Amino acid sequence: MLNWDEFELPITAPRFGEGAGLYVRRGRQSAPESPVTLVFLHEALGSIAQWRDFPQQLAERCGCDVLIYERIGHAGASSLELPRPDDYLVYEGEVVLPQLLERLEIEQAVLVGHSDGGSIALVGAASVPDRVRGVITEAAHLLVEPITRDGIIQARDLYDEAIRPGLSRYHGDKTDTLFQGWWQTWLRDSFQGLDLSPWLGRIRAPSLIMQGVNDQYGSALQVEKICEGIGAQASPCWLDAAHIPHREATEPCLEAMGGFIRRLLNDQA
Repeated sequence: MLNWDEFELPITAPRFGEGAGLYVRRGRQSAPESPVTLVFLHEALGSIAQWRDFPQQLAERCGCDVLIYERIGHAGASSLELPRPDDYLVYEGEVVLPQLLERLEIEQAVLVGHSDGGSIALVGAASVPDRVRGVITEAAHLLVEPITRDGIIQARDLYDEAIRPGLSRYHGDKTDTLFQGWWQTWLRDSFQGLDLSPWLGRIRAPSLIMQGVNDQYGSALQVEKICEGIGAQASPCWLDAAHIPHREATEPCLEAMGGFIRRLLNDQA
């Protein structure tokens, strides 16, 4: 059984100014079977609540503690100022995530990142390899593709009618700024050269690179390039889903992630 705690976590990040803080939800096993903590990194428009009970289900299957956090600009975290810098994914992975792990004394993490969170997890795994025992990404982006731009343009055009009402339930008065920061950054000319491949060769942890076969924001090229960059430690995993496998194919996703984590723990025992 998991015992839950929620709290604000101040961070020292000059880009976000004084008083900036993340919002954290942490679950600890009453009798943990492993020293590993599963650290969940949400999507570009995500929050703790949008993961629903998926983190709890995965943690209970694997006997691990779990940590879910909200980045600056999301839900319970501090507000975000625009424009968002082109290197925001790298900053989150190199500056914010390592600080989170250190302050919460997480020495053995399995990073579970979705979309933006997957990209940040890759940078984070390269930045603090001694703290990361495994990496799982869902729909991570290494680069911007035409399909990425097309999907974002479609979402932007549907925002007021189809997206904003649901998104505002999670992010309140941060919703418009968060959404604007997302689409404006990804469609900005200066962002089109995004390339996270230089970080991949520094990842030492076994990695499960997952994507839905019908992902509307990325092609198979993302998975192929990520696995190629990490090398033999990386394994691709395709699911019958679009951009959110953990919601659209929950049980297959749990099986794939749970099996990967259990093998990881057994191999490293």
